[in-house]
Amino acid sequence: QVQLVESGGGLVQPGGSLRLSCAASGRTFSNYPMAWFRQAPGKEREFVASINWNGGSTYYADSVKGRFTISRDNGKNTVYLQMNSLKPEDTAVYYCARNRRLLSGNPELRSEYDYWGQGTQVTVSS
Repeated sequence: QVQLVESGGGLVQPGGSLRLSCAASGRTFSNYPMAWFRQAPGKEREFVASINWNGGSTYYADSVKGRFTISRDNGKNTVYLQMNSLKPEDTAVYYCARNRRLLSGNPELRSEYDYWGQGTQVTVSS
């Protein structure tokens, strides 16, 4: 069993920044691709960003490209999401997820992931 715990969410003004952290416990964490998803009220849970096992390859949703950065520190068993230039439409619960395979398929699909954190709320409002 892999447990993922997100932190770092909160209330920020438009244009501001937040850094989310996902602390993971469990065996072989460093071998798996990881991702961030988000879900706003009344909307589907949507893909935000993914990262491969060593951080050498990343992939972003068009809506956050150029503003968000996903990274990982395998030594700390932690994945990060740096969010800059935040917009009100970024308001959502953000979830960390572990890919179900060592080699990911389409990272945008929720079905690719087998473990999820409970989420952290990000609210962007003036």
